[in-house]
Order: sequence, then C-alpha cells, then structure tokens
Amino acid sequence: MPAAVVPGAAPAGPRTRTTETHCPYCSLQCGMAVTAGDRPATLVPLDFPTNRGGLCSKGWSSTELLDHPERLLRPLVRSTPGDRTSPLVEATWDEALGRLVDAVERTQARYGRDAVGCFGGGSLTNEQAYQFGKFARVALRTSAIDYNGRFCMSSAAGAANRAFGLDRGMPFPLADIAEADVVVLVGSNPADTMPPAMQYFDAGRERGAQHVVVDPRRTATARNAALHLQPLPGTDLALANGLLHIALAEDLVDEEYVAARTTGFDDVRSGVAAYWPDRVERITGVPVADQRRTVFALARAPRAIVLTARGAEQHRSGTDTAQAWINLALALGLPGRPGSGWGTVTGQGNGQGGREHGQKADQLPGYRSLADPAARAHVAAVWGIDPDDLPVPGRSAFELLDALGTDGGVRTLLVLASNVAVSAPDARRVVSRLGDLDFLAVSDFFLSETAELADVVLPSAMWAEEDGTMTNLEGRVIRRRKSLDPPSGVPDDLRLLAVLAERLGAGEHFSSDPETVFDELRRASAGGAADYSGISYRRIDAEEGVFWPCPREDHPGTPRLFTERFATPDGRARFLRVEHVDVHERPDADYPYVLTTGRVLAQYQSGTQTRRTRSLQMVAPTPRAELHPDLARRLGIGPDDVVELSTRRGRARFHAWVTDAVRPDVVFAPFHWGGGSSANALTDADALDPTSKMPAFKVCAVAVARAGGPDELIAPPVPATQPQPRGHERPATPAPRHPTRTRSTRVKSTPRFLQGVFPITGEGLAKPGPIDAALRYTVPNGQSAQALYFRGGNSTGELVYVLLVRDGEPMRWFPIGARGDVHVPLRVVEDLTGGTVVELHAAAPEGVTGELVVDLGLVEV
Repeated sequence: MPAAVVPGAAPAGPRTRTTETHCPYCSLQCGMAVTAGDRPATLVPLDFPTNRGGLCSKGWSSTELLDHPERLLRPLVRSTPGDRTSPLVEATWDEALGRLVDAVERTQARYGRDAVGCFGGGSLTNEQAYQFGKFARVALRTSAIDYNGRFCMSSAAGAANRAFGLDRGMPFPLADIAEADVVVLVGSNPADTMPPAMQYFDAGRERGAQHVVVDPRRTATARNAALHLQPLPGTDLALANGLLHIALAEDLVDEEYVAARTTGFDDVRSGVAAYWPDRVERITGVPVADQRRTVFALARAPRAIVLTARGAEQHRSGTDTAQAWINLALALGLPGRPGSGWGTVTGQGNGQGGREHGQKADQLPGYRSLADPAARAHVAAVWGIDPDDLPVPGRSAFELLDALGTDGGVRTLLVLASNVAVSAPDARRVVSRLGDLDFLAVSDFFLSETAELADVVLPSAMWAEEDGTMTNLEGRVIRRRKSLDPPSGVPDDLRLLAVLAERLGAGEHFSSDPETVFDELRRASAGGAADYSGISYRRIDAEEGVFWPCPREDHPGTPRLFTERFATPDGRARFLRVEHVDVHERPDADYPYVLTTGRVLAQYQSGTQTRRTRSLQMVAPTPRAELHPDLARRLGIGPDDVVELSTRRGRARFHAWVTDAVRPDVVFAPFHWGGGSSANALTDADALDPTSKMPAFKVCAVAVARAGGPDELIAPPVPATQPQPRGHERPATPAPRHPTRTRSTRVKSTPRFLQGVFPITGEGLAKPGPIDAALRYTVPNGQSAQALYFRGGNSTGELVYVLLVRDGEPMRWFPIGARGDVHVPLRVVEDLTGGTVVELHAAAPEGVTGELVVDLGLVEV
C-alpha cells in the first residue's frame, strides 16, 4: 500500500486532546468524550440525547482494546500461497494487496464477475458501508454483496416496508418511551443489551406506566415489568393474532383510524377469527387472562408503544411475525399518533445506516431498489457510470455463504467487519464453505475466527481512530469523530477500499476522505426513502444529530414519522393477513427440547472485541447455558456443570446456569463464543424467511447432556461426535402457508389437537370427504385417548357439516351455520383404544367455497 495512503509515524511530543464521539457498540450510539493522544486513551460519558450521561460496561471498557497486545498491526499472508494449512506470517501491504488483487482478477477471468463477493458488517460507518456497496458494483461489478445485518434487522425491515412503505427501526425518538403509558416489548432485553436505554423505561414506570415484556426467559427487563408473557419460542405471531382477536371481540379496535389511514383490514379481521384465546394459550403457553390484560392495557392507554426485536424476528416467519404486531398496532390506531406507535429495536451500532446505503444484495444508496430502473439511473449518474454496468440483485447473506466455492457461487471473498464463522447460523457448515473458497481476505482489528481461515488478513483502524457518521436506532445520524491516530501503517476501511479500487483500475471513482464520501452519499440518497441530502457534518455537529429523512438543508429532519401520512403511494398503511406456521424443526425423541439463543450483558455480537476485554472477561469469562431446575434435576445437571447441547448440525459445550427464569422446555445459550462453545454451530439455517431471508436463530430442537463437573475451562466436544456439515445443496425456501397442525405445549400432560384453517369446496351435503391429511390421528398402541371437545367456524354463506370419523365409520356430526361457529363438549364420547384412527371430514353444498376453522381436542390417557 503506498506510503501516501497509509498514515505514517506519529509526530513526537504530547498531542493529548479530548474529542466528543460515540460508543462503538450497540445502536444507542451513546455519547462519550475520549481523551487521547498519549496512549492509553480514557473516556467519560456525555449527556447525549440517547444515553443522558449513562454508559454500560461495554462502553466504559471500549478504550481498553485500542492498545490490546493481540491487535493486528501488519498484514498477514500464508507462508505458502494457496495453502491455508501453512502459517500466517507478516507481509508488506504491497504483497498482501497484490495477492488479493491477483485473486480477484484471476477469479473473474475464469468464472465471471459474480465469482468475487463482498461481505460487510453493521459496525461500518455510513461512509464505509456506502463505499463498500459502491466498490462491489463499480470496482468489481459483482452482484455478490450482503452483510451481517441480514441476520439482524431484515425481518422487521421487510414488514415495515410493506406495511408503512418505509423502514426506519424506531419511527420516533427514544425519549417517547418515557412518556408512553403502556409499552409492549416483544423479544428484547434492553436491560442487558443496551442498559442506558433503561432510564427511559424507568422514567415511564415512575409516572405509572405499565410495561409488558414478551420473552421465553424472565430477563432483567422482564423482572421489572408489570406483566411478563412467557411464550414458547416461535409462537409470537400466534400471540399477536390472538391479541387482535380479543381487541375485535371486545370492540377495542379504532375503527375511525382504520377507515381513515389504512387498507386491507377486512382480510386481517377474517384471519384472526381463528385465533380465539384458549387456542392461542395452547399454542403459546400464555394464559388467556394475561392476553386480555395486555390488550385492554394497550387499547385504553392514551399513549402506547409496541416494540419488537430479534426474539420475535429471527425466525422462518420473522417478517410475518413483525407484521402481526404491526397489524395489532394499526388496529389500535397507534402508528403516527403522538407518543405512540410501533417500532423495532435495532441491535448493531450502525445496523440502521448499514442497510440503507448499499450493503444489502438488493439495495442501492438511499434505500433504493437495485431492480428499479429509475433508481439505477439516479445512482449511476452520481457514480459517473452507465446504469447498464450496474449488476442485478444478488443472493442474500446466508444464500451467498452457503454457495461459496460452487459453480455459480463466490470463489473469492472479501470480508469487512464481520466474523461469520461465529455469527452465521449453522456455523460449522459456514466454516466448511469458507474452506471451499479459492481465496479469502478479511479486514479486522483482531485475528477473529473468520480471519484465522483467510489467505490474507488486513489490519484496520478502530472506532476511535476514524471519522464518519453512524445512524442510531431512532434514525438519528450522528458523528463518529477521530479521537487519536491509528498505529503506524494501519488504515481505516474507507482508505483500504479506495486503494483497492485504484489497483483494480477504478480509482477515479473513490475517495478516502470521509466528508467527501458523505457528500456523495447525500447526492446518491437524494429523493430516496432514506434521504440524507439535507444532512451535513456541520448540521450534525450543531444539532446533536439529524433525523432522516431530511431532503433539504433547510429541512428540520424528521424525528417522528407517519404523523400525517404513511410512505405508501396512497398515504395509507397496509394491513396484511399473516398466519402462524409451525417451527421448521420440532422437538422429538432424539432432540426433545427447544433451543433459543441471544445476548448477555458483558458481551457483544461475535465477541471478537468483548472477549478480549479484560474487565468484561471478569464479568462473563465463559458461556453459560440456562436450564430450568426441573430439567437440570431430571438430567442430573448441577450448577456450573459442563453441559453438551446437541442438534442435528453440531455439538457445543457450556457451563450450566440453573435458573427458573427460563421455561422448563427451553434451553437458552449465548452466541458470543466460537469454537467448542459456538451456539451458532447448533442453529438451523435450512428454512429461511421467504421475504427477509432470515434464518431461524431463535428456535431449533436440542438434546442436553451432562458432560462433566464444574471445570474452570470447557473442553470442546469430541470431534468424532460432531455431525458432518451439510454438503453443497441449497434448500428451497418454503412459501408461506396456512397452518395444518399447531404444536401444543407439553409439560405435565399429553394433549393432542387436530386444528387449523383449511379451504373447503363443497361436493354436496351427502358427499363428505377428508378435509386435510393433518386432521388424521392414530392412537398410539398401548394407550387410549378421549375426545374432549370440538370447535369450528365456517366462512361460507351456507350450512356445512364436519364429521368425526373413527376407523372409517361416522362417529359424530357437527353442523356449523353460515358464517357461524360451534363449540361442542365431548367428554361423554367413549374411549379410543390403541390403533384407532380418528379423522375429520366435511360436507358442504355443491360448489360452495370458503374456509373452515376446526379444532378437535383429545388427550392420551
């Protein structure tokens, strides 16, 4: 790398200065003042609007890493080029970049432009994220780019875009939480993940606000709430639909708001008719009384907020789950109302800005679509290229990673600010795919688990050593200001991309100056959904950040969205009917429990930084899996024992944390560790959300076993016991479907349910026939069963019949009136012996079409 591009040695003498900047970790982007120049650097919190003088343990310790002994200061290359079993050794910048550029040119000459790919991160500044997307499409001219935010915010973004026409995680300032009378928080634990935000929740409770937390664990956030709903992971959609069902039944819907500001409610009204409270209780485990209490609190509050986060969204139906909570908020008239609304809690530091300006496979800057000819023409004009030279949309994050090394897939990969060997789902499979690459280059501060696999490792400047902007969870664009110079010879990623582009013959399109790049970003975003064109460094400095959209320099910015209209063509929000679907992987005899994953207070993301911070290591030195005391007792597991968690994809070991804060049928594991304690070696990636391409991080089937006593160090699982990673075969993403059979919550009994919503086409009342194969049940041999009740609903305008059939013979007829329902207790029906086959059939007048809601409850005795 030319000397003019890499900062040289720092001048001698004291250069101490204090700079106002922001924490490098979560999306709060807390304000802090860093005093630096003569290392080590120190910091104090600032009274910035998001943190008001607060910092968490991660923020307080953030300067520890600037001079960490493991920090990368020189490029590393394999001692034997092409042999990743050979050691990584220090090299010059010229040699390291030469190897990378040679690999890019060689790969594209042999396999085509899309055989070179880029993978980014949600910690990059807006300028770096923008430049990385531009680098992929202008310097490499490849469609193969995505980023780790696909594993974070994409489901909520998909739901917000289709409901509101715009995705800004929180469409109102964080401070509105303190003024809300009711807050429902779904799948988020800010007390551990962003502690300074809790002062807004605390302020609300002090004024009498009610907070409802929906989480399968009794987290630190849930312990302080007025009500804790503890659903089975993967059932949040059913819960939201059930709450809307109650709102309709109790005449709590804001019909005036729905008529004036929304479309599509009639279809949603019909859909949630199937989610009556006792059925939702069976699906989710949330008592009917708590469902009703939640709905009445939300509907009667002058100001109410619904917030969702990763616990609800990291599922195969995560987009639909977020949509279900949006539907509830819209029905109650919350979005756009002062002090009220729906929002999602962004996780990563620049998770919001990182997805707005071009890192995603299908997006251009300003949240423009890469498939839109007008968007392509606008951005191409700013970039000074022909729109036809822009690639088409590429594969999403996991699809990109899963195809590494294949025909038609990426063969040379550049990774910035991401540790996919730990953070990606089915991580052992991803590590295997990384090994299939012809060439891997990684830019990072430390030798992460992903960097350890690379052909070339490039050191990068850290947060306090670079300038740029970030966009926090509220949509507030703030300044990351350079507090000290990076070590000699270490560039930031903006400079790295500019130099690489120059070596690839596209240098005239790129700059290494952050403000120059930001001004270009402003022009590229102008007129887009995420319009930054009126935001400047000067304004950010003067106004403590500026909320986008901000289309002109005289525009005040937009702290609150949707107050008058939504960002849709007609200005109305969109209801969309969504249905609960079963989890992709249900517990069975081999894997009898549910695994869910998440964060802990003293660690962050893949742990590349926080696991190296001494003060945080003292708080959370090892990963701990949470098990309920009943489960631990049944398996002979004591506190701090080493436990092995096994799924169909891998095995990982943790210390046991025995706590009644988790459900008896659920195991929780933190995902911040790699190696033998990698939670993501266990998670399921074989059923992606059809809209967001989100994997199912939050639920899969798991087995639990005691592996040893409370050893200080956790030995990794025996390699011979690890399942082989799945071969190169990309599974098709299942289309959304109506439920066929919902899963019950089994704790002390063995209920069985034949239930769901099914289409019906009548062939005549004298010609009954099977409704669906899912409505067939065989009593296990050696047991007997009893039918307890039948409930049914009929959407057609004619009388229909449902027939209970035993071993092919009619057992009971249930007439259901036109657009009516029926509830019949069946406790007097005779026992059903082992081997008996029970089915539900239906009959309707010829030609009649519609839907049936059926629910037959049985119990095995």
